Amino acid sequence: MTTIPVSWYLIVSALLFTIGTIGVLVRRNPLIIFMSIELMLNAVNLAFVTLSSYLDSADGQVFVFLVLTVAAAEVVVGLAIIVSIFRTRRNIDVDEMNLLRG
Repeated sequence: MTTIPVSWYLIVSALLFTIGTIGVLVRRNPLIIFMSIELMLNAVNLAFVTLSSYLDSADGQVFVFLVLTVAAAEVVVGLAIIVSIFRTRRNIDVDEMNLLRG
């Protein structure tokens, strides 16, 4: 049985991160932007786990737990803000969210 080279995992991670970045920059729906950010965080997690496995160290896996915790907190706060904005304005288009501007 052949093993998959480490570089392939890193290439997949880079592709996922690129797709997430394009999603954040191009889309105007905040839910899609959140999903793109989650895709970027998971790409980083894949790179952490790959390099952790390659180096025989558990440090990368510990960072994955940290990233997962930050991602969960980000989703909770972000969805609360989006639901609040939707309840008041009935629209969640990012271009029209200028309510907090001074």
